[in-house]
Amino acid sequence: MKPVKVGICGLGTVGSGTFNVLKRNAEEIARRAGRGIEVAQIAQRRPNPQCDTGSTPITADVLAVADNPEIDVVVELIGGYTLARELVLRAIANGKHVVTANKALIAVHGNEIFARAREQGVIVAFEASVAGGIPVIKALREGLAANRINWVAGIINGTGNFILSEMREKGRTFPDVLAEAQALGYAEADPTFDVEGIDAAHKLTILASIAFGIPLQFDKAYTEGITRLTTADVGYAEALGYRIKHLGVARSTDQGIELRVHPTLIPADRLIANVNGVMNAVMVNGDAVGSTLFYGAGAGQEPTASAVVADLVDVVRAMTSDPENRVPHLAFQPDALSDHPVLSIEACESAYYLRIQAKDHPGVLAQVASILSARGINIESIMQKEAEEHDGLVPMILLTHRVTERHMVEAITALEALDDVVGDVVRIRVEHLN
Repeated sequence: MKPVKVGICGLGTVGSGTFNVLKRNAEEIARRAGRGIEVAQIAQRRPNPQCDTGSTPITADVLAVADNPEIDVVVELIGGYTLARELVLRAIANGKHVVTANKALIAVHGNEIFARAREQGVIVAFEASVAGGIPVIKALREGLAANRINWVAGIINGTGNFILSEMREKGRTFPDVLAEAQALGYAEADPTFDVEGIDAAHKLTILASIAFGIPLQFDKAYTEGITRLTTADVGYAEALGYRIKHLGVARSTDQGIELRVHPTLIPADRLIANVNGVMNAVMVNGDAVGSTLFYGAGAGQEPTASAVVADLVDVVRAMTSDPENRVPHLAFQPDALSDHPVLSIEACESAYYLRIQAKDHPGVLAQVASILSARGINIESIMQKEAEEHDGLVPMILLTHRVTERHMVEAITALEALDDVVGDVVRIRVEHLN
C-alpha cells in the first residue's frame, strides 16, 4: 500500500523530534498504522542541526506545504495564532488532514477549524496540544466515553510547577526560581503565558470542551498567576497539610461550567499534590470510573513528538473511513454540543485559605469570625502565629469551607476595612479533589 505523505511545518524542538521519531521507529509505526508514513516535505525558516533531514525537500514557505498536491497530512508545529490559522485552514480547504500541537490555535480558533474540517471531510488531530506526551485527550474522547465527566483538574504547565516545587522544597523566592527556569530553558524570556496561567487556560479550555461537550470558549476562562505567591504562604500551606499548585479546574455544576486556572491548595496526600518539577498531571472524575490520574512529561522534544506521531497513526488508520463515523473532534457529535454556560468566577465555589496580617490586639479574631459568619462562611481551621519581630503584626491563617467567590470577595472587603487588619488579605482557593 502506498505510504501516506506528510508535510512538517516547523522544524524546531517538536518538529525535529517528530521527524526523528518517524525516521527511527518507521517500521514499528508502519506496523501500527497499516502503511508507511513518509515525510515528503518540510517547511522551516532556519536549519536545525539536531535534525538530519537528508534528501527531504525543504521550503521556507509553510503555505507551499498546504498547497502541495502530493501531501496527504499537514503537521502544523509553527505555533502562534495568525500564520498557523492560515496554514491549517488552507490545508483543510485543499482536502488535507491536519495534525497540530498548537493549544493556543485550538483554544481560540478551534470552533472555526473543526467546522471547516467537517465540511471538507478531513481530520484535525491535536493530542499534542495538551500535556505533551500524556494521552489525556484520547482518554477523554474515547477511553472515558461511557462516563458523565464531573470534573477535570490538572497541573498542565511545567514551568509554573517547577517554580512552585522549588519554592516549597528549598524555600526560594518566586523571582529567584523564575530566573533559574529561564536559564534552564523552561521559561521564555517573557514568561507571562506560563506564570499568569494563560498557557494552562488554553489547555483547560480544550479539556473542558471534550469533557463536557461544549464549544471552545477560551475568552470565558478565568486566569490567575503565581507571581504574588510567597514562601511564607507555601510554608503555611505545608504546615496545614497542603501543597500549593497552579491548577486548572473545569467542573460541571447545575448552574454551568467552572473554567478556572489559579494557585490552589491541595491536600498533601493526594497523588497530584506530589507531582513536582516540570512534570504534568491531569485528574479526571467520571460518574462510572471515579477518579483517574494521567501523569507524565508535559513538554519536551520527544514526549510531545510521541503525541504528534500517535495522531499521525490515528489519521492514517481513519483516512479511508466514513467521515460521519469518525470520533468527533470534541468527543460529542457537532449537533449535540451543549449550551450549558461557562460560569463567571464570582459564581464558582471552592474552599479558601486566608492569611490576615493583624495588629496584636485582643478581639481581632472574634471580629474576623463575625464577618465570615455573617456571609455564611464557616471556618474549618485556624492557625495563629506569634507576632513578627519586624512589624509586630500577627499572621492569622484560616481555612474555610466551600463558598461562592462572590461571598468571599465581600468578606475580604469587609476584613480589609477593619482597623486592626493591615494590608491585603491573601486568598488562595482550596480543592480537595475527592
